Amino acid sequence: METSREEVVLIRPKSHPFVKGVAAAVPIMIGYLPIGITFGLLAKQAGLTLYELTAMSAFVFAGASQFMAANMIAVGIGVVEIIVATFILNFRHFIMSLSLMNALKVIPFQFKLSMSFGLTDETFALSSMNAEKANEEKSHFFYGGLILASYLTWVFGSFLGGLVGEFIPQALSQSMTIALYVMFIALLVPSVKKEWRFGIIAFISMIFNYGFSQFLTSGWSIVLATLLGGCSGIFLMRGEEK
Repeated sequence: METSREEVVLIRPKSHPFVKGVAAAVPIMIGYLPIGITFGLLAKQAGLTLYELTAMSAFVFAGASQFMAANMIAVGIGVVEIIVATFILNFRHFIMSLSLMNALKVIPFQFKLSMSFGLTDETFALSSMNAEKANEEKSHFFYGGLILASYLTWVFGSFLGGLVGEFIPQALSQSMTIALYVMFIALLVPSVKKEWRFGIIAFISMIFNYGFSQFLTSGWSIVLATLLGGCSGIFLMRGEEK
């Protein structure tokens, strides 16, 4: 005797692309929060007010540049040198923007404009890894969720760091300036392990910076050393592409 079975199909509601984007940004959020707090502490130590350091994160949204700017502010470097130095450091964003916008060319232009503000090394990497989602319906919400979640985490972390910096002892706050150098070393080491010539480029930049600092201000020394160090990379890395 055959018995009929009723199959019960559970239909789960499909997540909105924006929610999927936020979920995809979780790894970035986990990394941004402590680094943002560190930036807030260092910026507070450099003399920025809670409002100023939070505004810097809200309007600049570029971790390495903000750390560098805070350090330059701390040693009294002028505004022009800071702007030029951060512009050079962030110049790679032009290349990343062209690459990403080409991969996401099906997304309407007006959404690309807002996405471009939130482009960082981390959001670029995750967006590139999920480039296939550009062909899905309402895909711009996915990238919007990814970028917005990352952005808000960074701004909140900076605010929290600045807030804590108002209450912790000054000696402890000053000791955290070492985090700036640790961060840049952490950025450099993986690249050097992958390609030793990156280490040579960094060393050349350091030598240029030391030489220029003997007769120029610290700000212009950093700017020129960055430019010449980058130019040396053009020759050192020549022939890498096959």
